[in-house]
Amino acid sequence: MIRTSAPPAAPTDRRGDGLTSVDLAVAGMTCASCAARIQKVLSRQPGVASAAVNFATARATVSFDPLLTDLAPLYAEVERIGYQAALAASAATASPGEPDDVGSEERAWLRRVALAWPFGIAVFVLLLVDMANPWARWTAAALTVPIEFWAGWPFLRSAVLRARLREANMDTLVALGTLAAFGYSTWHLLVGGDLYFDTAGMIIAFLLLGRYFEARARVRASSAIRALVELGAKEARLVVDGVEDMVPVRYVRVGDVVRVRPGEKVPIDGQVIEGRSAVDESMLTGESVPVDKCVGDAVTGATVNRQGVLTVRATAVGAGTALAQIVRLVEAAQGGKAPVQRLADRVAGVFVPAVIAIAAVAGIGWTLAGDPTRGLVAAVTVLIIACPCALGLATPTAIMVGTGRGASLGVLIKGGEILERSKAVDTVVFDKTGTLTKGQMSVTDIVAENDPDELLARAAAAESGSEHPVGRAVVDAAWGRGLLVPVAEDFEAMAGHGVRALVDGRGVWVGSRKLMAEAGSAIPNDLEAAAGRLESQGRTAFFAAWDGATRGVIAVADTLKEGAADTVAQLRAMGVEVAMITGDNARTATAIASALGIDRVLAEVLPADKVAEVRRLQGEGRVVAMVGDGVNDAPALVQADLGIAIGTGTDVAIESSDITLLRSDLGGVVTAIALARRTFRTILQNLGWAFGYNIAAIPLAALGILNPIIAGATMAFSSVSVVANSLRLYRFGPRSHA
Repeated sequence: MIRTSAPPAAPTDRRGDGLTSVDLAVAGMTCASCAARIQKVLSRQPGVASAAVNFATARATVSFDPLLTDLAPLYAEVERIGYQAALAASAATASPGEPDDVGSEERAWLRRVALAWPFGIAVFVLLLVDMANPWARWTAAALTVPIEFWAGWPFLRSAVLRARLREANMDTLVALGTLAAFGYSTWHLLVGGDLYFDTAGMIIAFLLLGRYFEARARVRASSAIRALVELGAKEARLVVDGVEDMVPVRYVRVGDVVRVRPGEKVPIDGQVIEGRSAVDESMLTGESVPVDKCVGDAVTGATVNRQGVLTVRATAVGAGTALAQIVRLVEAAQGGKAPVQRLADRVAGVFVPAVIAIAAVAGIGWTLAGDPTRGLVAAVTVLIIACPCALGLATPTAIMVGTGRGASLGVLIKGGEILERSKAVDTVVFDKTGTLTKGQMSVTDIVAENDPDELLARAAAAESGSEHPVGRAVVDAAWGRGLLVPVAEDFEAMAGHGVRALVDGRGVWVGSRKLMAEAGSAIPNDLEAAAGRLESQGRTAFFAAWDGATRGVIAVADTLKEGAADTVAQLRAMGVEVAMITGDNARTATAIASALGIDRVLAEVLPADKVAEVRRLQGEGRVVAMVGDGVNDAPALVQADLGIAIGTGTDVAIESSDITLLRSDLGGVVTAIALARRTFRTILQNLGWAFGYNIAAIPLAALGILNPIIAGATMAFSSVSVVANSLRLYRFGPRSHA
């Protein structure tokens, strides 16, 4: 059986407003000023609503009106200014194990480094030891030629392309500086005088080494995406007419049937149509205990079948799977920009022309002062020392590493703007049911005048026809005790109050105090006191009656999630106020909040009123994060300054949230806020270094204090240091605090 893989996904309306959003891979960018230029050109095109170009990821995100333009003129405009653009392939559609070219740029720079450094060191030694020797002078010149015109060719080529368009970028500075040193030295080689071949050669060697380390760091920074892709299965057992055929997973289509044997990864998202097994879903949910699966249950791609054989019908493949959604979220986050980067972008856009002007002034000034040689050295040093690369890398590399680290910890952050917003959060509001609690009622107490088992069995019989969570909890408790539950007849549910039914010919009433009054059953004082005591402990208490008398009280509770109290304590230690919002009555809500260490309780709040409560907190000047399940709490998640949704593996693209926690562990809230603060602090450190470096270095270069070779080394180090500082975020742990 032969199938072809699906074509690349076409641009889609991801915004919901009629605009098409695409990601373009842009080749040829060498510094932040390149990114600023491309972004400006794309933004000015007819039909384009917005464009954002990320130097670190070499991608442009463009939103445009497909009725006014398409991709062809966008490609043409990018190529007109000397770059190349193409529709970016998403890692979400890649198959695990497929070869990619993420390391091709790194290898290309390494080849040039391998030539430039030995030759550059040889030139430096020759001119340092015996510059007066003709043999040393001519050998140094010969060795500098391949450094300048082969190893340094990317700088020269880019500078020529920019010159044709009457533009300049970082490569323009490098080309002007090294060619000036090379040309000046060539002239003095013929007529006599000092040589600066070592300056040209070592500058290029240092810059190439810097570019190599930058490329290597970008590969490492994007490793989170590749690691996610590699979680998926490479092959699938496709079943056609009862015959299994092992095929690459990209050949499976929606509706196909696949078989998953013990120990194999589930290759697609689907529904079990035959078999029973336990599936390890820890890669998505973080839960180490395998989940039982049988006919009708959903399974998720990249999870591991542990026991029996499962036959699964595919419901989502390729880019439609839960794993692909996660990959797309991480890609989008890594390609985004934080608002703090706007200043760096504006500076980068005018930086190169300003540096050229400063270099010209320095050269002319020293020449007029009677020292043209020093003027040349100063001009070359100014051109080389300037580093918009560090400015361009400061924010995106931190975002790439921070969001990638978050993904590995089960925290999906949707972009740089979210990171910047998260660091200011001072109030976290938790929804109670399903967030702080497990969302599953269970019987906690039984107080009976006579036999507790009889009370529970009769109540379970009356509740057996109910779909209410409280009723199901009573039935489950009776079954759990192994009790014989009688068959009930004439079942009737009284909405909001309870149920009644005939059990063994007797009318059994189970419910609230009001229902007991309607049944004509008085509540004894001891049972009333017991109910009050249980309610004060945060439990829901109700009564059971038959034969005209109230026989006992049963209490149920939604149990707290493990680690909920620890999460609250950690948030408070970080200086964040914690609040709980719930529809429960004030007494029950206060009891639960007290058990968790929460001081502020917003009780008896209907789902529709949660937005108003969040607005009220914001009106007090608070920066509010809302934590909910992402479904009933969607309006409040949108209203909050930061929406954090508790994901469940297959529901990872909750549009209403800013951050999605793949795992049910509430510690992810602490991780998300702490990681955001740490990442933003790293961004500020990077920007501080990049700005401070240029502010200090350029005047020193213009005054002739710095040596050009030292300038080249320092410039390379500035970019590498910014990237290295960002990579420290990989050491961030789930218990780290900002």
